[in-house]
Amino acid sequence: AAHAVYWFCNYTRELARQAQTLEQGQADLDQWASLVDAGLRGRLARHPVLDVFLDTLDQRSIPRDYPLQLIDGVRTDLNPTRFESFSQLRALCYRVGSMTSMMMTHVVGFRGPALDYMADLGLAIELTSLLRDTGENMARGRLYLPLEEMQSFGYCEADLALKTRNQAFRHLMRFQTERIHSYYQNAEPGLALLDSRSRFAVKVAFDIYRQTLRHIESSDFDVFRRRAGVPAVERAWITARSMAGPITRRLWRVMSA
Repeated sequence: AAHAVYWFCNYTRELARQAQTLEQGQADLDQWASLVDAGLRGRLARHPVLDVFLDTLDQRSIPRDYPLQLIDGVRTDLNPTRFESFSQLRALCYRVGSMTSMMMTHVVGFRGPALDYMADLGLAIELTSLLRDTGENMARGRLYLPLEEMQSFGYCEADLALKTRNQAFRHLMRFQTERIHSYYQNAEPGLALLDSRSRFAVKVAFDIYRQTLRHIESSDFDVFRRRAGVPAVERAWITARSMAGPITRRLWRVMSA
């Protein structure tokens, strides 16, 4: 089920990434949206990604507006992108990042208000990815730093095009990372509301992306010359640490039986 959601989300985003022109991207996403909508209304999809996703959608009771919102978010991101305010950027990240996170939450299993927390986790992960890829996105004509905030810190788009890392840039980036950290903090209590058998997988994603944000900070916000990431050894340690909890609890239950 988790693979089905991942395949759907990745396939949708790749339609936009691989389009050679804006017109092709719009046409491909429109065709995909029509196919998804028809599948949601019960028509046979006959598509390898969509067939398994629709089956998962029914089995895991995933709300049917989630995939459509994700497609709308990806469609919005087709154009050379600028955002005047953070609220505009947040709206995009919610339709893409939060929808992905909330669909995965249905797959994992949850109780109480977990979806609200996981929506914040989706925002945190999406914002981390966009900040990490600032240089790459700028080279493709996309800017995911709110223009209002750039102006308030005295940093302009021309500075960004020149890859200028001055004090204004550092203050701007610190403001971005502190806000993203707040989304991780808001999301963290929701981990305990996920099904205990599989919450470790979400915890791994949580820890790896939060550590990616810390690497951005420790690089002095060098988002131009290198792509901040978590090394393989560190990822392995994070995964082992996250899995240790469930394994220890199961072993304790067996020994106590």
